[in-house]
Amino acid sequence: MRIIFSVIIIFSLYAGTNFYIAGRLYRWLTLLFHNINWIIFAVVYILFALSMILNFLPLPGGIKRIISGISAYWMGFFVYFLIFFLLADIIILFGSLLKFIPAPMPQSVRFFAGLTVILLTTGIISYGIFNANQIKQASYNVKLNDKELTPEMKIVLVSDLHLGAFNSEKNLERVVQEINKVNPDLVCLAGDIFNDNFNAIRNPLKVNDLFKSITSNYGVYACLGNHDGGNTFDQMINFLEQSNIKLLNDDYMIIDEKLILIGRVDPSPIGGFNGLKRKNIKEITALLNANPALADAQMPVVVMDHNPSNIEQYGNEFDLIISGHTHGGQIFPGGLFTNAIFTVDYGYYQKDAGKPHVVVTSGAGTWGMPMRIGTNSEIVNINLR
Repeated sequence: MRIIFSVIIIFSLYAGTNFYIAGRLYRWLTLLFHNINWIIFAVVYILFALSMILNFLPLPGGIKRIISGISAYWMGFFVYFLIFFLLADIIILFGSLLKFIPAPMPQSVRFFAGLTVILLTTGIISYGIFNANQIKQASYNVKLNDKELTPEMKIVLVSDLHLGAFNSEKNLERVVQEINKVNPDLVCLAGDIFNDNFNAIRNPLKVNDLFKSITSNYGVYACLGNHDGGNTFDQMINFLEQSNIKLLNDDYMIIDEKLILIGRVDPSPIGGFNGLKRKNIKEITALLNANPALADAQMPVVVMDHNPSNIEQYGNEFDLIISGHTHGGQIFPGGLFTNAIFTVDYGYYQKDAGKPHVVVTSGAGTWGMPMRIGTNSEIVNINLR
């Protein structure tokens, strides 16, 4: 009952905000084209608005791709139309109350307010699409005082590729190019490699070749993110294996007797991990303690854990936690929300000297909207020393 009520509330809010945006757009268009047919306008607008809902339905492949493309871009326009039309109405309201705008209000005020909203929204969306396709590199130096690591280890962290999402496969080409420029010792894929459905990948063979072309001294390792599950989970696992990517499901690997790498299972998979469940932190610690070869070892312990909301679980027996998931909010003002929700939603963090170092990336891909505004698509270079 609670779920049904929540769905009704969300749908009502979405319908209400779309009615508001449609009204503002129609009013502006009638100032430009006096004989515009409101029925045609309403049908076109409803088709765009419904794409965000239809995108979640199990539709045939070709139709699904078309709907997904329309939905991806419309989501961005919806957000910024709403923000800028609200701002325009607030400015006009205060302008009228303070007598800056004469009464009755000239039509030119409404016209130029609407034109400003449309130009701003179009400009920001265009920038966001361009910016999402630029793969940046972020770098962090992490010094471990009480562990032996000679020489230093160069780790590349990549998260949130969302393969199967709009434009994700072209984006992967750029990501692999940037990884190989760095010549890393170790590559870590910290979850959300896929976007819920393996079959949404248009060219799996090309993706497989791209993964195999990643160059690193000790290989490529991965953990599961919340979008790496569902009905095609087994296909995802097999694909990673075929792509020379070692998946760590609440397990660890000793990297050249220099570093212990742990990969965690995400606690909240969309569609499930075919019965696979996340172990608690005590089980992970017991797993390490069960290996007598590690009893006196001074190797650093690095943990891939997709969601940074889990960082409070880790004590001083762990040295570095690397995560993704948040996208840094992906588009403004999303970062305001992720910053409020997570202890750290992006960048480097250490609670105190006795706690692990934490690095959270904004991710290399996009979810939903194929755009980034106020954040970057990135790979992260971590110099562990």
